[in-house]
Amino acid sequence: MFDHFDVLAPYYDRVLPFRRLEQILRILQPAPEHLLLDVGGGTGRVGQAVRAYVAEVHVVDVSAGMLAQAHQKGLPVLLAQSERLPFPSTCYDRILMVDALHHVFHQQETVTEMFRVLKPGGRLVIEEPDLRTWIVKGLALAEKLALMRSHFLTPPQIAELFPPAARVHIETEDYNAWVVVEK
Repeated sequence: MFDHFDVLAPYYDRVLPFRRLEQILRILQPAPEHLLLDVGGGTGRVGQAVRAYVAEVHVVDVSAGMLAQAHQKGLPVLLAQSERLPFPSTCYDRILMVDALHHVFHQQETVTEMFRVLKPGGRLVIEEPDLRTWIVKGLALAEKLALMRSHFLTPPQIAELFPPAARVHIETEDYNAWVVVEK
């Protein structure tokens, strides 16, 4: 199967540099003792930016090409599907998924797995382009035309994927949305 991300991996960080560290830190609220899981973390561009604020960052992705880039940055990586995270329950203090949920085949299973591995008192942040904006609607169309497996959800639709016990709120800025979940 053709993997767009394996092809894009060597260029990804240059084409799409991570520029929202202040927002992520404000929303994620990391601490030096926290263990962070970066789900769909690809090249580790976000994990690399955040690792100075936590004890350790683990990057999980399905693209071997992207993970090779994260490994070169010195980040611990694991090739795994987000729908079946190979970790025990309640083991991460913070979980982050940046610009990746729309690329996942089974979004409900991914959300369920991330919530499962989140510790009680932990925080999970999903950053996604806000489908309610015209620019993101254009992006969604472009990804369909490029034959990517993208399936965008609105922030309220993402929030609805979590169990009733989850405390969920949504923040937005420009064309980005953050679904913030506390356990």
